[in-house]
Amino acid sequence: MPQPSAPEDQDIQTDVTLPDSVGRWFARFLKGIAVGIGAILPGLSGGVLAVIFKLYDPLIRFLANLRRNFVRNVLFFIPVGLGLGVGIVLFSVVVEAAFGRYAAQFICLFIGFVIGTFPSLFKQAGRHGRHRIDWIIMVVAATAIFILMYVGGDTTLLQVQPSIPVWFGSGALIGLGLIVPGLSPSNFLIYFGLYDKMATGIKNFDMSVVIPLALGLIVCVLLLAKAAEWAFSMYHSQMYHLILGMVIGSSAAIFPTVVFPAFTAKGLADSGLSLAGSIVFALALLVAGTVASWLFSGVEDRVAERREAIEAAAKGGQTS
Repeated sequence: MPQPSAPEDQDIQTDVTLPDSVGRWFARFLKGIAVGIGAILPGLSGGVLAVIFKLYDPLIRFLANLRRNFVRNVLFFIPVGLGLGVGIVLFSVVVEAAFGRYAAQFICLFIGFVIGTFPSLFKQAGRHGRHRIDWIIMVVAATAIFILMYVGGDTTLLQVQPSIPVWFGSGALIGLGLIVPGLSPSNFLIYFGLYDKMATGIKNFDMSVVIPLALGLIVCVLLLAKAAEWAFSMYHSQMYHLILGMVIGSSAAIFPTVVFPAFTAKGLADSGLSLAGSIVFALALLVAGTVASWLFSGVEDRVAERREAIEAAAKGGQTS
Protein backbone atom coordinates (compact mmCIF):
# COMPACT_ATOMS: atom_id res chain seq x y z
CA MET A 1 0.00 0.00 0.00
CA PRO A 2 1.21 3.55 -0.66
CA GLN A 3 2.66 5.19 2.41
CA PRO A 4 2.26 8.95 2.15
CA SER A 5 4.87 10.79 4.13
CA ALA A 6 3.94 12.57 7.29
CA PRO A 7 3.33 16.31 6.83
CA GLU A 8 6.76 17.18 8.10
CA ASP A 9 8.29 14.99 5.39
CA GLN A 10 7.06 17.41 2.77
CA ASP A 11 9.76 19.90 3.74
CA ILE A 12 13.39 19.66 2.80
CA GLN A 13 14.97 17.26 5.30
CA THR A 14 18.30 18.89 5.99
CA ASP A 15 19.98 20.35 9.02
CA VAL A 16 19.49 23.89 7.70
CA THR A 17 17.28 24.57 10.71
CA LEU A 18 20.47 24.47 12.76
CA PRO A 19 23.01 27.30 12.77
CA ASP A 20 25.61 26.53 10.10
CA SER A 21 29.26 26.27 11.05
CA VAL A 22 32.61 25.79 9.37
CA GLY A 23 32.56 22.16 10.47
CA ARG A 24 29.17 21.41 8.92
CA TRP A 25 30.07 23.33 5.75
CA PHE A 26 33.30 21.36 5.38
CA ALA A 27 31.52 18.08 6.13
CA ARG A 28 29.09 18.71 3.27
CA PHE A 29 32.04 19.62 1.03
CA LEU A 30 33.70 16.27 1.82
CA LYS A 31 30.44 14.45 1.15
CA GLY A 32 30.25 16.17 -2.23
CA ILE A 33 33.78 15.02 -3.07
CA ALA A 34 32.87 11.42 -2.23
CA VAL A 35 29.68 11.58 -4.31
CA GLY A 36 31.63 13.10 -7.22
CA ILE A 37 34.22 10.32 -7.12
CA GLY A 38 31.46 7.70 -6.83
CA ALA A 39 29.66 9.22 -9.82
CA ILE A 40 32.52 8.37 -12.19
CA LEU A 41 34.20 5.49 -10.34
CA PRO A 42 33.53 2.14 -12.07
CA GLY A 43 31.43 -0.19 -9.95
CA LEU A 44 30.11 2.50 -7.65
CA SER A 45 27.12 4.85 -7.74
CA GLY A 46 27.05 8.52 -6.84
CA GLY A 47 23.40 8.04 -5.92
CA VAL A 48 24.25 5.33 -3.41
CA LEU A 49 26.85 7.55 -1.76
CA ALA A 50 24.37 10.45 -1.73
CA VAL A 51 21.90 8.20 0.10
CA ILE A 52 24.58 6.96 2.49
CA PHE A 53 25.64 10.51 3.34
CA LYS A 54 21.97 11.56 3.73
CA LEU A 55 22.11 14.01 0.84
CA TYR A 56 19.82 12.18 -1.58
CA ASP A 57 16.43 12.86 0.01
CA PRO A 58 16.97 16.58 0.65
CA LEU A 59 18.57 17.08 -2.77
CA ILE A 60 15.67 15.43 -4.60
CA ARG A 61 13.12 17.43 -2.62
CA PHE A 62 14.99 20.65 -3.32
CA LEU A 63 15.33 20.03 -7.05
CA ALA A 64 11.68 18.99 -7.29
CA ASN A 65 10.56 22.17 -5.47
CA LEU A 66 13.11 24.80 -6.48
CA ARG A 67 11.06 27.79 -5.30
CA ARG A 68 10.62 26.45 -1.77
CA ASN A 69 13.25 27.97 0.56
CA PHE A 70 15.39 28.58 -2.54
CA VAL A 71 18.09 30.83 -1.06
CA ARG A 72 18.45 28.82 2.14
CA ASN A 73 18.80 25.53 0.29
CA VAL A 74 21.15 26.93 -2.34
CA LEU A 75 23.44 28.07 0.48
CA PHE A 76 23.15 24.63 2.05
CA PHE A 77 24.07 22.78 -1.17
CA ILE A 78 26.86 25.11 -2.34
CA PRO A 79 29.59 23.09 -0.55
CA VAL A 80 28.04 19.87 -1.88
CA GLY A 81 28.16 21.19 -5.44
CA LEU A 82 31.72 22.43 -5.03
CA GLY A 83 32.74 19.08 -3.57
CA LEU A 84 31.03 17.23 -6.41
CA GLY A 85 33.09 19.14 -8.98
CA VAL A 86 36.29 18.73 -7.00
CA GLY A 87 35.64 15.00 -6.58
CA ILE A 88 35.17 14.46 -10.32
CA VAL A 89 38.27 16.48 -11.22
CA LEU A 90 40.29 14.99 -8.34
CA PHE A 91 39.54 11.48 -9.52
CA SER A 92 40.44 12.33 -13.09
CA VAL A 93 43.69 14.11 -12.18
CA VAL A 94 45.05 12.48 -9.03
CA VAL A 95 43.11 9.43 -7.95
CA GLU A 96 43.08 8.01 -11.47
CA ALA A 97 46.77 7.13 -11.15
CA ALA A 98 46.25 5.29 -7.86
CA PHE A 99 43.23 3.43 -9.18
CA GLY A 100 45.13 2.48 -12.28
CA ARG A 101 47.44 0.31 -10.20
CA TYR A 102 45.48 -0.29 -7.00
CA ALA A 103 41.90 -0.05 -8.27
CA ALA A 104 40.61 -3.07 -6.37
CA GLN A 105 42.15 -1.98 -3.08
CA PHE A 106 40.82 1.58 -3.23
CA ILE A 107 37.38 0.37 -4.27
CA CYS A 108 37.41 -1.63 -1.02
CA LEU A 109 37.64 1.71 0.78
CA PHE A 110 34.36 2.80 -0.81
CA ILE A 111 32.74 -0.56 -0.08
CA GLY A 112 33.76 0.08 3.52
CA PHE A 113 31.86 3.37 3.38
CA VAL A 114 28.77 1.42 2.34
CA ILE A 115 29.15 -1.23 5.06
CA GLY A 116 29.70 1.30 7.84
CA THR A 117 26.61 3.33 7.02
CA PHE A 118 24.32 0.42 6.16
CA PRO A 119 22.80 0.17 9.69
CA SER A 120 21.78 3.84 9.54
CA LEU A 121 20.38 3.43 6.03
CA PHE A 122 18.44 0.33 7.11
CA LYS A 123 16.97 2.24 10.04
CA GLN A 124 15.97 5.10 7.75
CA ALA A 125 14.26 2.68 5.34
CA GLY A 126 12.04 1.35 8.14
CA ARG A 127 11.06 4.75 9.49
CA HIS A 128 7.42 4.24 8.39
CA GLY A 129 7.35 0.52 9.17
CA ARG A 130 8.56 -2.57 7.36
CA HIS A 131 6.37 -5.13 5.63
CA ARG A 132 6.79 -8.38 3.72
CA ILE A 133 6.65 -6.59 0.37
CA ASP A 134 9.60 -4.43 1.46
CA TRP A 135 11.75 -7.50 2.12
CA ILE A 136 10.71 -8.99 -1.24
CA ILE A 137 11.60 -5.77 -3.07
CA MET A 138 14.98 -5.64 -1.33
CA VAL A 139 15.86 -9.26 -2.19
CA VAL A 140 14.69 -8.96 -5.82
CA ALA A 141 16.57 -5.68 -6.31
CA ALA A 142 19.76 -7.09 -4.76
CA THR A 143 19.60 -10.20 -6.95
CA ALA A 144 18.80 -8.26 -10.14
CA ILE A 145 21.56 -5.66 -9.76
CA PHE A 146 24.08 -8.37 -8.81
CA ILE A 147 23.29 -10.39 -11.93
CA LEU A 148 23.29 -7.27 -14.12
CA MET A 149 26.70 -6.14 -12.87
CA TYR A 150 28.19 -9.62 -12.81
CA VAL A 151 27.11 -10.45 -16.35
CA GLY A 152 27.87 -6.90 -17.51
CA GLY A 153 31.44 -7.30 -16.28
CA ASP A 154 32.07 -9.64 -19.20
CA THR A 155 30.39 -7.46 -21.81
CA THR A 156 32.46 -6.84 -24.94
CA LEU A 157 33.51 -3.25 -25.30
CA LEU A 158 31.60 -1.16 -27.83
CA GLN A 159 33.49 1.68 -29.41
CA VAL A 160 31.34 4.81 -29.67
CA GLN A 161 32.90 7.81 -31.33
CA PRO A 162 32.99 10.85 -29.01
CA SER A 163 30.97 13.91 -29.99
CA ILE A 164 29.09 16.70 -28.23
CA PRO A 165 25.76 14.77 -28.34
CA VAL A 166 27.54 11.65 -27.07
CA TRP A 167 29.07 13.58 -24.15
CA PHE A 168 25.67 15.15 -23.41
CA GLY A 169 24.19 11.65 -23.27
CA SER A 170 27.08 10.51 -21.08
CA GLY A 171 26.39 13.36 -18.67
CA ALA A 172 22.71 12.39 -18.62
CA LEU A 173 23.77 8.84 -17.80
CA ILE A 174 25.87 10.10 -14.87
CA GLY A 175 22.88 12.17 -13.74
CA LEU A 176 20.73 9.05 -13.91
CA GLY A 177 23.24 7.39 -11.59
CA LEU A 178 22.59 10.16 -9.05
CA ILE A 179 18.81 9.79 -9.35
CA VAL A 180 18.82 5.97 -9.37
CA PRO A 181 21.04 4.77 -6.49
CA GLY A 182 22.82 1.53 -7.33
CA LEU A 183 23.29 2.37 -11.00
CA SER A 184 26.96 2.76 -11.94
CA PRO A 185 27.08 4.86 -15.13
CA SER A 186 30.84 4.46 -15.42
CA ASN A 187 30.41 0.76 -16.16
CA PHE A 188 28.31 1.64 -19.22
CA LEU A 189 30.81 4.29 -20.29
CA ILE A 190 33.54 1.65 -20.12
CA TYR A 191 31.45 -0.70 -22.27
CA PHE A 192 31.04 2.06 -24.86
CA GLY A 193 34.77 2.83 -24.84
CA LEU A 194 34.16 6.36 -23.55
CA TYR A 195 35.40 6.17 -19.96
CA ASP A 196 39.10 6.78 -20.52
CA LYS A 197 38.34 9.54 -23.03
CA MET A 198 36.00 11.20 -20.53
CA ALA A 199 38.63 11.06 -17.77
CA THR A 200 41.25 12.55 -20.10
CA GLY A 201 38.88 15.33 -21.19
CA ILE A 202 38.06 16.26 -17.59
CA LYS A 203 41.70 16.09 -16.57
CA ASN A 204 42.67 18.44 -19.41
CA PHE A 205 39.65 20.71 -18.82
CA ASP A 206 38.56 20.14 -22.41
CA MET A 207 35.40 22.27 -22.59
CA SER A 208 34.07 20.26 -25.54
CA VAL A 209 33.84 17.37 -23.07
CA VAL A 210 33.20 19.13 -19.76
CA ILE A 211 30.36 21.46 -20.88
CA PRO A 212 28.11 18.85 -22.57
CA LEU A 213 28.78 16.43 -19.70
CA ALA A 214 27.69 19.02 -17.15
CA LEU A 215 24.65 20.07 -19.17
CA GLY A 216 23.54 16.46 -19.65
CA LEU A 217 23.87 15.76 -15.94
CA ILE A 218 21.93 18.87 -14.92
CA VAL A 219 19.12 18.33 -17.44
CA CYS A 220 18.67 14.68 -16.46
CA VAL A 221 18.60 15.42 -12.72
CA LEU A 222 16.13 18.30 -13.09
CA LEU A 223 13.81 16.30 -15.32
CA LEU A 224 13.71 13.25 -13.07
CA ALA A 225 13.82 14.92 -9.64
CA LYS A 226 10.07 15.51 -9.52
CA ALA A 227 9.32 11.89 -10.36
CA ALA A 228 11.76 10.69 -7.71
CA GLU A 229 10.30 13.07 -5.12
CA TRP A 230 6.77 11.76 -5.85
CA ALA A 231 7.90 8.13 -5.61
CA PHE A 232 9.58 8.67 -2.25
CA SER A 233 6.64 10.62 -0.82
CA MET A 234 4.12 7.94 -1.88
CA TYR A 235 6.18 4.79 -1.44
CA HIS A 236 8.84 5.73 1.12
CA SER A 237 9.41 2.25 2.54
CA GLN A 238 9.34 0.45 -0.81
CA MET A 239 11.67 2.95 -2.47
CA TYR A 240 14.21 2.82 0.34
CA HIS A 241 14.16 -0.98 0.40
CA LEU A 242 14.65 -0.91 -3.37
CA ILE A 243 17.72 1.25 -2.77
CA LEU A 244 18.89 -1.07 0.01
CA GLY A 245 18.68 -3.99 -2.39
CA MET A 246 20.64 -2.08 -5.02
CA VAL A 247 23.28 -1.17 -2.44
CA ILE A 248 23.63 -4.79 -1.34
CA GLY A 249 23.64 -6.22 -4.87
CA SER A 250 26.02 -3.65 -6.38
CA SER A 251 28.44 -3.88 -3.44
CA ALA A 252 28.46 -7.70 -3.57
CA ALA A 253 28.99 -7.70 -7.35
CA ILE A 254 32.09 -5.53 -7.04
CA PHE A 255 34.00 -8.36 -5.33
CA PRO A 256 33.90 -10.99 -8.13
CA THR A 257 34.10 -8.40 -10.93
CA VAL A 258 36.74 -5.98 -9.60
CA VAL A 259 38.31 -7.04 -6.30
CA PHE A 260 38.97 -10.77 -6.72
CA PRO A 261 40.65 -10.41 -10.16
CA ALA A 262 43.29 -8.28 -8.41
CA PHE A 263 44.39 -11.42 -6.55
CA THR A 264 45.07 -13.39 -9.73
CA ALA A 265 48.55 -13.72 -11.21
CA LYS A 266 47.83 -11.00 -13.76
CA GLY A 267 46.30 -8.69 -11.17
CA LEU A 268 49.25 -9.13 -8.83
CA ALA A 269 51.70 -8.47 -11.67
CA ASP A 270 49.86 -5.26 -12.60
CA SER A 271 49.87 -3.97 -9.01
CA GLY A 272 53.37 -5.13 -8.16
CA LEU A 273 52.12 -6.59 -4.87
CA SER A 274 52.39 -10.07 -3.43
CA LEU A 275 49.19 -12.03 -2.79
CA ALA A 276 49.47 -11.45 0.96
CA GLY A 277 50.29 -7.77 0.49
CA SER A 278 47.39 -7.27 -1.92
CA ILE A 279 44.89 -8.91 0.43
CA VAL A 280 46.14 -7.03 3.50
CA PHE A 281 46.05 -3.72 1.60
CA ALA A 282 42.46 -4.36 0.50
CA LEU A 283 41.34 -5.45 3.97
CA ALA A 284 43.02 -2.46 5.62
CA LEU A 285 41.19 -0.01 3.34
CA LEU A 286 37.93 -1.93 3.76
CA VAL A 287 38.20 -1.71 7.55
CA ALA A 288 39.29 1.93 7.43
CA GLY A 289 36.30 2.85 5.27
CA THR A 290 33.89 0.88 7.44
CA VAL A 291 35.08 2.40 10.72
CA ALA A 292 35.26 5.94 9.35
CA SER A 293 31.77 5.83 7.84
CA TRP A 294 30.30 4.12 10.92
CA LEU A 295 31.66 6.89 13.16
CA PHE A 296 30.56 9.57 10.71
CA SER A 297 27.12 8.00 10.45
CA GLY A 298 26.79 8.15 14.24
CA VAL A 299 27.50 11.87 14.17
CA GLU A 300 24.96 12.34 11.37
CA ASP A 301 22.31 10.46 13.37
CA ARG A 302 22.89 12.65 16.41
CA VAL A 303 22.58 15.78 14.25
CA ALA A 304 19.34 14.41 12.79
CA GLU A 305 17.96 13.68 16.25
CA ARG A 306 18.84 17.19 17.37
CA ARG A 307 17.13 18.64 14.29
CA GLU A 308 13.98 16.59 14.96
CA ALA A 309 13.97 17.75 18.57
CA ILE A 310 14.21 21.40 17.48
CA GLU A 311 11.41 20.93 14.94
CA ALA A 312 9.21 19.19 17.54
CA ALA A 313 9.84 22.00 20.03
CA ALA A 314 8.99 24.61 17.40
CA LYS A 315 5.73 22.86 16.54
CA GLY A 316 4.89 22.54 20.22
CA GLY A 317 5.41 26.28 20.64
CA GLN A 318 3.15 27.02 17.69
CA THR A 319 0.29 24.89 19.02
CA SER A 320 0.49 26.18 22.58
